[in-house]
Amino acid sequence: MNHKIMRKSFLIKTFFLVIALVAVLAVIISVTNGFGDDANSAVGQRSLFEQFVRAGGPVVWFILLPMSFITVYLVTEHCLTIRRKKLLPVGIGADIVGLIRSFGLGRLEARMAGREDFVSVAVVKALSQSRGDWFRMRNALAESLQEQCSALLRKIEWLNLIGNVSPMVGLFGTIFGMIKLFNAIVIAGGQPKPVQLADGISVALVTTFWGLFIAIPALAIHGIFRNRIETLASDAVTEAENIIPEIRRSLKRLQNQQQAKSLRAGRIKPPPNKSEIRDVAGSPAGKMRQILH
Repeated sequence: MNHKIMRKSFLIKTFFLVIALVAVLAVIISVTNGFGDDANSAVGQRSLFEQFVRAGGPVVWFILLPMSFITVYLVTEHCLTIRRKKLLPVGIGADIVGLIRSFGLGRLEARMAGREDFVSVAVVKALSQSRGDWFRMRNALAESLQEQCSALLRKIEWLNLIGNVSPMVGLFGTIFGMIKLFNAIVIAGGQPKPVQLADGISVALVTTFWGLFIAIPALAIHGIFRNRIETLASDAVTEAENIIPEIRRSLKRLQNQQQAKSLRAGRIKPPPNKSEIRDVAGSPAGKMRQILH
């Protein structure tokens, strides 16, 4: 079962990565085709692909472009998986309360197996770990909600990482371009032609452009998803608080039923009647306990 889940997850991630690559390549090709004719008609003018991709050098080709692919993939995947409809469907609390009233806690776990929303996963985990203990169930419910929220926050942290690293990579490319610029000046004997300086300057500027071009949307989208996750987690806690009283009542009914069965089976002695209590209180042992108390 776990192998099938891992295989399905791998296929989904591969599919999203292919979509990201196709999207970025489509943008690059469209830019090249759209401006290639104008570039060829003008003497000395280069297409935008040459200006913003080829001119960036290895820093853009092997670091920043792959980072842009990964960013597009992550954003696409998060948009499809971090949704209210998937993580917190409308009326999920009332739905679970209805299941508890209809089937009780005994069959609730089987009825909710396979659900992926916040509250259902938390309830199933609480039922499997509580063993009928109310306080353990309540703690397991809260821990599960917190774990799911933390897992999603760790998941989107890659966008934050890319948003913080890409400007540093762009700065690295800027320094690399300036080094090329000064080397061109030295090679030209201190009097370089503008064409000789253009290569180093273009590397410096293009890498800076790509670093900011990746960082700004990555950080902005990370903030959007972070706020969405925190809002969903807060709403999930509210839904869970509406479910807890029904779970407690169901547990109490279940415990009463078990006690009734034990009484019928003779496992638990019934409480003494009033005459027996008076006899015990009037006995020497009963009087001694009264004196001690």
